[in-house]
Amino acid sequence: MNITEYTVEQIKDPTGILTGERYEFFLTIEVPEDDELAEEQGLQLKVLYGVDENSSKILQYHFYNRIENKYLDFELEEDEEKIVEDFCRAHYGEDE
Repeated sequence: MNITEYTVEQIKDPTGILTGERYEFFLTIEVPEDDELAEEQGLQLKVLYGVDENSSKILQYHFYNRIENKYLDFELEEDEEKIVEDFCRAHYGEDE
């Protein structure tokens, strides 16, 4: 799995109910052609990432076909989830 492009945006909580900060990532991903996730139209991963005083972590994620904007029913493997979490941890402060 290779992350080729991304966007990140902080999600504002107008109610103030949620603790910490939330960030929404859209990761464009390349996978080998023989991988079950391979999509000719392109594959993206939408990630909700949470950061508070004590920790940061993936709160939720979904794979989807970026051309059809259709969600795909797949899960990250443990090593892939670590790659995504490390990526989000390194880039969440880049929102504009």
